[in-house]
Amino acid sequence: MLYQLYESQRSLMEPFADLAQAASKAFNNPLSPLGHIPFAQRMAAGYALMHRLGKDYEKPEFGIRTVAVDGVNVAIHERVEINKPFCELRRFKRFSDDPATLAKLKGQPVVLIVAPLSGHYATLLRDTVRTMLKDHKVYITDWKNARMVPLSEGEFHLDDYVNYVQDFIRYLQQQYGNCHVMSVCQPTVPVLAAVSLMASRGEKTPLTMTMMGGPIDARKSPTAVNNLAMNKSHSWFEHNVIYRVPSNFPGAGRRVYPGFLQHAGFVAMNPDHHAKSHYDYFQHLIKGDDASAEAHRQFYDEYNAVLDMDADYYLETIKTVFQDFSLVQGTWDVKNPQGQLERVKPQDIKTTALLSVEGELDDISGSGQTEAVHTLCKSVPKARQRHLEAKGAGHYGIFSGRRWRDIVYPTVKAFILEHNAPAKPQAAAKPPARKTGAKAR
Repeated sequence: MLYQLYESQRSLMEPFADLAQAASKAFNNPLSPLGHIPFAQRMAAGYALMHRLGKDYEKPEFGIRTVAVDGVNVAIHERVEINKPFCELRRFKRFSDDPATLAKLKGQPVVLIVAPLSGHYATLLRDTVRTMLKDHKVYITDWKNARMVPLSEGEFHLDDYVNYVQDFIRYLQQQYGNCHVMSVCQPTVPVLAAVSLMASRGEKTPLTMTMMGGPIDARKSPTAVNNLAMNKSHSWFEHNVIYRVPSNFPGAGRRVYPGFLQHAGFVAMNPDHHAKSHYDYFQHLIKGDDASAEAHRQFYDEYNAVLDMDADYYLETIKTVFQDFSLVQGTWDVKNPQGQLERVKPQDIKTTALLSVEGELDDISGSGQTEAVHTLCKSVPKARQRHLEAKGAGHYGIFSGRRWRDIVYPTVKAFILEHNAPAKPQAAAKPPARKTGAKAR
């Protein structure tokens, strides 16, 4: 019922938001009589803010048209390589007429970026993708809004997430021989499971795994996000945050964790910050600071655009990652597409190099949660493991913004390049020669 009430309220607000936008333009237009009355700029700013607070935020686009590679502008063509019921594997193909640049692009590493399925769209990693495209062939998981997936497509479980990741890895291995995998936040856990299962079966595993700000071991330095998941029972989540999609969406009747609840949770974590940010936006508009106002719009266009998650996937993630700690306890069984249960054993990973990244000020994945992956992957040689703590970086700072570009990305780039060739199997140690005869001691 809550979902239906929310949709009704949103529908009622929509015409008022549109009216506020029109009023803002009227008060801001020098050719309009309203643009010359006293306090016109303040009226325009007030209506602009009202519009943004009341409007509906749809899925943004990546909008990456070009990137600069060694001073040469390279065209980007975005396309869907694989279309699954709950996810698209999206490719950013690069084109250039410059022969030297084209030759360089062809030889660069292939990276699969596994984006979070935790409330926001994959476009939250736009800066990640744009930066990576300078030196890599880039693919990303673009998760679908569950309310747009018809019930006929079936349910989506955490096991399905793990199987999707394996399918995407195998696809890139078929295309290029092998690939590198980068997971940001939530997917660090299912990505580790996917690669662990591949290793246990004797399949080829990715050249590297880069784990960034994820809850590998959520027991370490628990944050407010962790505490909520740990302190509420599984039945509490099922009875209080799971609702059915209303009839006006393709996924009508599907049980989901609604995006608007997730967004409310995001805002509730730091309401003073968001209130100040909106007030600053109002002031920027009054002062005519277009650059700052546009930066605000770009951030909140992304931040306010949220998606619904299938209820089974959401509830299983809460239980597996934040309540049972199944990965670190060694008790996680994943159902493969054939319906068989397989135990997740990270210790079976031997040749995949491992980089973990944490933000010093991360308030979503606490200190040590991601670094714990090194303890689990104990069969990976120490020479092929590395950990980075980005000083001064919060959660978003490790994959977006200045600290991502200046601190984290150079490390990620160098690590991928260093391990861009298959690891040579270690030769078995020869047993010491047995001494015989009179010379024996």
